[in-house]
Amino acid sequence: MSKDVFVFIEQRDNQLQKVGIELLGKARELADDLGQQVVAMLIGENVKQHAELLIHHGADKVIIVEDPILKEYVTEPYTKAIYNIIKKYDPEIVIYGASSIGRDLAPRLASRIHTGLTADCTKLEIDPETKLLMMTRPAFGGNLMATILCEEFRPQMATVRPGVMQALENDPNRKGQVIEEKIDFEPSDMNVKIVSIEKAESKKKDITEASILVSAGRGIGGPEGFENLEGLANVLDAEISSSRAVVDAGWITKDRQVGQTGKTVRPEVYFALGISGAIQHLAGMEESDLIIAINKNETAPIFEVADLGIVGDLNAIVPKLTEAIDREKKLKAEIE
Repeated sequence: MSKDVFVFIEQRDNQLQKVGIELLGKARELADDLGQQVVAMLIGENVKQHAELLIHHGADKVIIVEDPILKEYVTEPYTKAIYNIIKKYDPEIVIYGASSIGRDLAPRLASRIHTGLTADCTKLEIDPETKLLMMTRPAFGGNLMATILCEEFRPQMATVRPGVMQALENDPNRKGQVIEEKIDFEPSDMNVKIVSIEKAESKKKDITEASILVSAGRGIGGPEGFENLEGLANVLDAEISSSRAVVDAGWITKDRQVGQTGKTVRPEVYFALGISGAIQHLAGMEESDLIIAINKNETAPIFEVADLGIVGDLNAIVPKLTEAIDREKKLKAEIE
């Protein structure tokens, strides 16, 4: 009988990725609703050192598969490892991060296991009556939220975008079990050859990691409107993000988009500048600690979720705000 909630823990260069820790928090909630356990699957080379941290963040068990062939992510070896774990332990639910790795791995496993997969979920819940996993995701360009069930096959599988779920606090007193599994890999399992690994250096931080975001909407007027926003971002040590309309207009790259069809963010401060506040955008940022909105339209939906709202021309307000913050920072530095 299928049981337990399994989480694929992504690591790169032997560093755990944040999305796996976030998913453990959601898995803990799902498992508690089912009266089952949370099992983390950690795959790689010399990764056992991270097992205790996963237990501290909500895992009851950590299944480790270590092998030199798993040092770098390659589809076939990783698929073989996870497939063997799933066939042996028969989980009720398996969730993956909707990263480039998760989006490659999860569909391959769904096909091999012959089960369903719901991609890019924004919400996961257990139906109190049927105990099925209710997997909710945007559909039709974010204009509709679809809740999908996998009634006939197991495990029920989903991918979840980074930043959507909330990680549990690190509890060093939590205890759990570490299980080491040995998979017999063959040379034929490595069906590609890694010639080199090229890492692109970027001064920009991922918007899901930023503590302050200065976000642009169509109300900035055009790509030239970013000049004022960048000035504000510089004095705040913030990152620039945007609504979908700005990305669709070609004013900024897709990786900066916040919303159901972009990224979900939870910064300490979120500046919504010229953003009307369509529901698709709100879904990606409404959990921010402090939301500050500037918009000409006093009835814009963004003001319904904003902690502080200013009705006016952002092109006139933002430079004055930037100047005031810069002045305060310099004064504070002099005092100190």
